[in-house]
Amino acid sequence: MHSSTTKLLLVSTFMVIISHASSLRFHYINSHNFTTKTKSTSSSSSSSAHRHRSSRNPSLALVHRDAVTGATHPSRRHAVLDRVARDNARAEYLARRLSPETADLGSEVVSGLDEGSGEYFVRVGVGSPATEQYLVVDSGSDVIWVQCKPCAQCYAQADPLFDPASSSTFSAVSCRSAICRTLSTTSAGCGGDSGDRCQYEVSYGDGSYTKGDLALETLTLGGTAVDGVAIGCGHRNRGLSVGAAGLLGLGWGPMSLVGQLGGAAGGAFSYCLASRGASNAGAGSLVVGRSEAVPEGAVWVPLVRNPQAPSFYYVGMSGIGVGDERLPLEAGLFRLGDDGAGGVVMDTGTAVTRLPQEAYAALRDAFAAAVGALPRVPAVSLLDTCYDLSGYTSVRVPTVSFYFDEDATLTLPARNLLVEVDGGIYCLAFAPSPSGMSILGNIQQEGIQITVDSANGFIGFGPNTC
Repeated sequence: MHSSTTKLLLVSTFMVIISHASSLRFHYINSHNFTTKTKSTSSSSSSSAHRHRSSRNPSLALVHRDAVTGATHPSRRHAVLDRVARDNARAEYLARRLSPETADLGSEVVSGLDEGSGEYFVRVGVGSPATEQYLVVDSGSDVIWVQCKPCAQCYAQADPLFDPASSSTFSAVSCRSAICRTLSTTSAGCGGDSGDRCQYEVSYGDGSYTKGDLALETLTLGGTAVDGVAIGCGHRNRGLSVGAAGLLGLGWGPMSLVGQLGGAAGGAFSYCLASRGASNAGAGSLVVGRSEAVPEGAVWVPLVRNPQAPSFYYVGMSGIGVGDERLPLEAGLFRLGDDGAGGVVMDTGTAVTRLPQEAYAALRDAFAAAVGALPRVPAVSLLDTCYDLSGYTSVRVPTVSFYFDEDATLTLPARNLLVEVDGGIYCLAFAPSPSGMSILGNIQQEGIQITVDSANGFIGFGPNTC
């Protein structure tokens, strides 16, 4: 059993922001004040059908989309507005997908990925010999897929299309196989021109989709070759128009990468999203496998399963604090309802954290009161709490704390709260939710080692940063 009775404090209640050159730089007091070690769950020793050709668990660089596409914008404000537009589409889709009224969409929509909205990519080798491909990482998806030759309909991607005919390990999945039956809980079928080949189809919230054959193939992840992974070989695809060849699903379902690896990965993975600030543009990391992914000293929070959306990772959150004060919010505001309504989703594809209107208003007002007379400026799209800090050498701002079930606390520093939208203009990176659901976005996750122990039903924060 994971212990989560201690508190994770990344920084003290207040920190100083010191200006250097044209941008603010964050300096923290006790920036690595993590909790003492906690007991980790033991890994499963069960055997797996997948064979690894290396004893090292897969570790991959996790890069932001801009590093892959080379996207440029006329100004920082234009870049932020573009990011916010993608973010709104993702958040609105998740609200629809996870609403009790639309949870029975079934195979029509499997993931929250909107066209062009993939935020983080990994480099994966597909086939034997391996063809290197950029894949979008999505914690709300299960099916792994790549665009394949021959391609009746494909979008532009950064790498050559994968050709299954050139791979010695490509093996089409039969309609009669157990894997095809597993996929049928999302979307699969046989008949027509497919013969005995298992067909898959995944559609997304904006009309993007991928269709093709389900196959077993070797994936090379950070130098580790893993045989017999079920992937979609897409011959008709639309969307993902940012250079990625496909998608690496890391959801909680059986067809995701972690779900398929089972005992081989110990049912766990860890990721650290590097900051996208100008002074720290390095890559983050994605590690699959219990021995490396489950660290000593993490604070563990129970995952909450939503039967209406079993691929998504929900966490039990009980409240929010600003500075030293816990906000006076209605009890149960963040609880996942029996009908699948509400709750708090951890999502790598959403940037700005969304909170129910009551919680957001309380957070915004408490933050504004704490910073006092700092000059306010007009809203930038959905970011409505913005300040002109260009004339300051240092300012004091409060931290924001998330209080989770089991008495665990995650306290965030300013770099996880404020985003620069223009020269010296900073906005609070929170927004009201279009529904009662909350989404913990990737801005708030940046720089923190986050471990998902799906086998035991926990998520861990810390103890390392990136």
